[in-house]
Formats: sequence, structure tokens, C-alpha cells
Amino acid sequence: MSETQPTNAAVKRKGNGSKYLFLFLFGLVGGAVATVMAVRALEQRKDHFPDSVMHLQQWHLGQLKGKAEQNRCGATDTLPHLKSLRMLADDLDPAFPDLKDDPRFAQHSAKMRAALDSALTSPPVSCAGVTEVSNQIGEACKACHQDFRG
Repeated sequence: MSETQPTNAAVKRKGNGSKYLFLFLFGLVGGAVATVMAVRALEQRKDHFPDSVMHLQQWHLGQLKGKAEQNRCGATDTLPHLKSLRMLADDLDPAFPDLKDDPRFAQHSAKMRAALDSALTSPPVSCAGVTEVSNQIGEACKACHQDFRG
């Protein structure tokens, strides 16, 4: 035998480590893909309505505050956001059906609607008025969140 040719014993000693590493990585990737698919399927079953109502209210309230900061407080700038906030306030009770019988929640949602009704009855015509209305709405939100979000 020559030194350049491997012996049968040397060929047999070659391990299966690369096969096991490949199978391990394949299983790891497959498990990760299956986990992502399962989490997304569970997320799709979740009711997104309560979060959507809260996000929209937060956006419209932010727009009102932004208008006051930009000194754009005319009725055409603020009324659309006040109307949208009032419409969304009607969705508070249906968005949280498990809280509809809680008197604290009913009080908070009624306070929110009252603040918006008052703002729509006599719309703010100055930036100070818009800031005051925004603060009233923000306080109504904050009080409810303190009671129910912890």
C-alpha cells in the first residue's frame, strides 16, 4: 500500500457529524417557521376592535393637540377630529363588552361623550379653547386608563 491512499480503517472512521448537524439545522429552521405560522394564526383570531378604537382616538387627539401647537385652530381644522372622536366615543361600550356592566367604565365613557358633546355644541374658536378641550378629553382617557389598564 502506498502512503497516498487511505486505508479502509481511515475511511470508516469518518463520522456522521455533518449529517446530524444538517438535520439539526433543518429541524431548527422548520420549528421556527412552524412557530411563526402558529403565532400569526392565533393573532388573526384575536379581536382587534378595542385596540383599533384606542389607536384612532389617540391619533385624533394628537391631531387636535398638533393643530393647537401649529396655531391652526379654525373650525375647519378641528371639527373633523372632534366629530371623529365623538363617533369613536360611541364605540367604547361595544369595544369592551366585558366592562359594559362596570359602573366606573360607564361613568368614564359618559364623561368622554359629555366632553365631546360640549365641544361640538360650542366648538372652540381659539387655540386656547382647542387646548382646553384636548385636555378635557385627555383627562377622560387618563382616568379610564388608570382604572382599567393599571
